[in-house]
Amino acid sequence: MATKMNQTNNQGPQFEVLTESQIEQIYASALDVLESVGARFHHEEALELFNNSEAVVTDKNLVRVPASLVERALRSYPRSIYLQGRNGKNQVRLVPNEVAYGTGSDLPFFIDRETGDRRSTSYKDVNDAARILDYLPNYEFHMSHGIVCDAPNPQTYDRHQYLAMLENSTKPMVLTSVDGEGLEDLWRIATTLVGGEDEFRLKPQFVAYIEPISPLNNDRTAVEKLLFAAEKGIPAMYTPCPSSGATAPATMAGMLVQSLAETLMAVALCHLKKPGMPLIMGGVTTVMDMHTTTYSYGAPELSLACAANTDISKWLGLRMFSTGGCSDSKTLDEQTAVEQMTSLFYAHLSGANLVHDVGYIGSGTIASLDSLVLNDELIGMVRKFCEGLNTDEDHLALDTIREVGPAGEYLTHEHTFEHWREWFMPKLQDRSDWDTWNTNNQKTMIDYLKEETDRILNEHEPEPIEPDQYKEIKKIVHEADERHS
Repeated sequence: MATKMNQTNNQGPQFEVLTESQIEQIYASALDVLESVGARFHHEEALELFNNSEAVVTDKNLVRVPASLVERALRSYPRSIYLQGRNGKNQVRLVPNEVAYGTGSDLPFFIDRETGDRRSTSYKDVNDAARILDYLPNYEFHMSHGIVCDAPNPQTYDRHQYLAMLENSTKPMVLTSVDGEGLEDLWRIATTLVGGEDEFRLKPQFVAYIEPISPLNNDRTAVEKLLFAAEKGIPAMYTPCPSSGATAPATMAGMLVQSLAETLMAVALCHLKKPGMPLIMGGVTTVMDMHTTTYSYGAPELSLACAANTDISKWLGLRMFSTGGCSDSKTLDEQTAVEQMTSLFYAHLSGANLVHDVGYIGSGTIASLDSLVLNDELIGMVRKFCEGLNTDEDHLALDTIREVGPAGEYLTHEHTFEHWREWFMPKLQDRSDWDTWNTNNQKTMIDYLKEETDRILNEHEPEPIEPDQYKEIKKIVHEADERHS
């Protein structure tokens, strides 16, 4: 065979929003913000750490950070992070351009599957969402998809939420917490499952989700969680959620500059606390709809900004927590399908590591189990497209074309038998002809979604937690309830 030289074989599509020079412009502008504008920190230990560094603290809590500190900090962060589920089997590898999908967290409302009404989310709803996520193959990590509104105390909802997730899912998780004490209890639960603090550092079972307050403000609760995560080696994402035109500039580039500055402040602080902790870059960066004042989850600007942030994260050597599969629609309809598919597509093309909020409807306020099942199919389609084309000799199929020849058929050929399973095969989409569909009760995708969701809830049995571990976890949750009773 002749040797082929100087060829580029792009098996998968290539996609970038920003050029390297644009990334450098945004990064330099963010450093300028850190040095000239700064950010406020409402936490004594954080201010002490900055005071003892080359940062400048004025006006009691306004922190300005030199570029040299940020660049030294960036060099200390791990370029790969590995997460695992409670049974050690399900793993997520955070390395450049490997994409994993999961839902989002803490949605206050839930679509009741029997009545179709919107109501408050319950412990059982989070439990059911976990069962769905545990079964569906295209979700690699798990967020709660809802907030446990019926917890005994709002100050302990996070422990009950984690318990509901653990009872029905063996996948790695991303967790929210009420405060630093809540995060410590979640960490204690995880160390119980994995075999101790040292084992958790090597095999973390969850990522802590933490948000600053845009613009450039870091409240006490967020910072105490961030510092505890740094101390214990808990992978953490510090995720700015600016609203362009409201809490960030109305231009996309300006919003990216501000959100990156907010991220880089966390980069510097965590480095001062404990160099090398696994920090993940994040950002739900979108626009405020000027007609409705809604923080839009379906806007194309969200997908564009998330993809741009992913370009920046790869340039910085940080892993990326992005957004996709979400919609502003209040129900499963045509708007939902358009917005969810578009955002999934661009999130995957960008190469973001953890794509969350999959299945969100109602602008990030409403949970739907049927939406989770729908997005599993959409993710499968996106993954198939992004595989690209293989042009090796077997796939070029010249020998097969010669064998079949003019006026032949491929249906019974061995080559077809070997390769048709590579195709995407839908579970929920109807590809039958009109007559078949018409005699099959004219079912729509919504009908198939409801049937599949019911089947999973009725048939799927997640792997149980070991009884001794479960007892210890319940004890931690009970102690938290007693402290806050």
